[in-house]
Amino acid sequence: MRHIFIGALMALALVSCKDGKKATGNLLVTGTIKDLKTGKLYLKEQADTTLVTIDSLIVDGDSSFEFDVKLDSPKMLFLFLDRGVTNSIDDVVPFFAEKGKINIETNLKAFYADAKITGSENQKLLEEYKKIQSRYRSINLDLQQQRLNAIRFNKTFRLDSIDKASKDIVKKIYLMGINFSLNHRDKEVVPFIVTTELYDMSFKYLDTIYKNLDPKVLKTRDGKKLQKLYELRKQIEQQ
Repeated sequence: MRHIFIGALMALALVSCKDGKKATGNLLVTGTIKDLKTGKLYLKEQADTTLVTIDSLIVDGDSSFEFDVKLDSPKMLFLFLDRGVTNSIDDVVPFFAEKGKINIETNLKAFYADAKITGSENQKLLEEYKKIQSRYRSINLDLQQQRLNAIRFNKTFRLDSIDKASKDIVKKIYLMGINFSLNHRDKEVVPFIVTTELYDMSFKYLDTIYKNLDPKVLKTRDGKKLQKLYELRKQIEQQ
């Protein structure tokens, strides 16, 4: 029994410490970037209209990384990769952070595209939402291409039906987002989705979502942004 107890203490020490450092935050971001030999990683958050660095580390031979973060509330964070001599637009992985442990597995070639993020329930919901939305947006893009072709080949008689189909798809995009928000009203990712994707929805739907959100959600940073949006839209509605 004594050996089991000592073993448990050692395991706990390994979890809470790395390279002699004791964890001080409430979020541990870990991961591996395959094929990355050297570079610099930045963990950033949005402050007003700019991104500010929370922490950074130098990668030199070891492609694994770890950030110990003090998170005030669940919110979007950004993992930036500075490749050094190689420039690339694929250098940031956004993820919705929450307390606990989040792991990001990716590679140097497709840093964002191949990123697999686990450990965050809010991130999982965000990915689910974007997956469904992308289907609708893909259909709408195809309709826009059909519209351009109809104009190009002088088949304007098709424009009315194409425009109607496009409006129906846009309506479905909003209705899906509204239903998703109501079904997950206790999740902190909802106000983020509303303020970034659905901010121009009909006020009656915004009102319904806002009034049905869990009070704890409204206390988050994105919840406060949603509150400001709601109050602004309400003033406009009452004019």
